[in-house]
Amino acid sequence: MFTHYFEDVRSLALGASVGLVFGFLLQVGGVTRYNVIINQFRFRDFTVLKTMLTAIVVGAIGVWAMLGTGAIHSLHVKDAALAMNAIGGAIFGVGMALLGYCPGTALGAIGQGSRDAIVGVLGALVGSAVYAEVYPPIFRALGSIGDLGKVTFADITKLSPWWFVAALAAGTIAICLALELRDRRIRPGRSAV
Repeated sequence: MFTHYFEDVRSLALGASVGLVFGFLLQVGGVTRYNVIINQFRFRDFTVLKTMLTAIVVGAIGVWAMLGTGAIHSLHVKDAALAMNAIGGAIFGVGMALLGYCPGTALGAIGQGSRDAIVGVLGALVGSAVYAEVYPPIFRALGSIGDLGKVTFADITKLSPWWFVAALAAGTIAICLALELRDRRIRPGRSAV
């Protein structure tokens, strides 16, 4: 059943290395701490927002650059099923607000010794099993609502994806600068993290 996962040792080593670097960066960035994530939902600490926006921009640049240089040959775009995405996003957001971690940060938190995250990871595994069972009837009922197919903004608008990457980068810079100025007004004399 799992034989194809262990055929390429080089891919496993690369994946493990990237995972270690990712986990290290999550920990260094502070987003594996319960209080940082909960305070994002309370609009008191925007570390998570700044980290996620930066990761999205870096990821977008990386993906489109790899596609443009031929390092990858195609994108595996998921259907833009708006109703299903909204439901999934709501479930994810509620779970993250209740637990204080997302799946990646929960694993990072376990790695730094936060035992409360273990409950969340176990809950995610149980939730995944339940989701696998209830997905087919839910998809039959709601899957076609707002389903745009396998499209990107570049496909819809016929613009270069780099316009969207540039807008995303500019927006991220503007948001991060605005949050930095806000933090300096709230806590004069202290540099925001």
